[in-house]
Amino acid sequence: MLAYILFVVFQFSGNEVVAESFSSIVFPLIAVLYFVSVYPKTLFFSLFLVFYSLSELIVFIIDYIPYFYFYLSGNILSMLSYAFLLIEVCKSVCTLHVLKNFKIHIVVLTILNIYIAYVLQETISPYIEFTTQYLIEISYDVVMLLLLSVALLNYIYKDDKKSLFFFFGALCIVFSEVINVAYMYVIHQNIFNFLSVSLFVLAFYFLYQQSNLKHVKVNKIKDPIT
Repeated sequence: MLAYILFVVFQFSGNEVVAESFSSIVFPLIAVLYFVSVYPKTLFFSLFLVFYSLSELIVFIIDYIPYFYFYLSGNILSMLSYAFLLIEVCKSVCTLHVLKNFKIHIVVLTILNIYIAYVLQETISPYIEFTTQYLIEISYDVVMLLLLSVALLNYIYKDDKKSLFFFFGALCIVFSEVINVAYMYVIHQNIFNFLSVSLFVLAFYFLYQQSNLKHVKVNKIKDPIT
């Protein structure tokens, strides 16, 4: 909490470098809280916390490596962390049941994801110089939006507090990332970085809370007798 407060203070006082340093240690501290307080732990959620924390901590070596490698390593680590979180939620979903009973939901989510990914790519494309960056950005958006979609389907499927908190966490992550794109490429104003970091802190809160909960057993929909 202290690191977050200091981030806010330095962000709005115009010292963005120090603010970024404090924002980068907020999430590793939350990860430490998880590892010392939550039992039992799950493998993929733990990997999510570790990889995302590493993606934040590399900001402290930005002066010692070329920017392209900093950009590449940070995005790949973040993408892998979201992939681990995606695997975590997929473990509790009955794929066949979801595909059978939520066809319309899947179609609508697919169309919405394509549109959001298109808008994000159109926003950043004028600022991308290399094909590698373009591929990284596309892959990043696909993993992030897939995480949100599966989290929503998981909530519809499970309909319990744990899945609801997981969905809220995924939703806050996506909103945070979208606002961060606006902050980095469109409007470089303090309020956007504050909102982006704050939403991610809120996402970690929901994800931390769901890690302490268990799923309620699902009664699967039975086919009507003909």
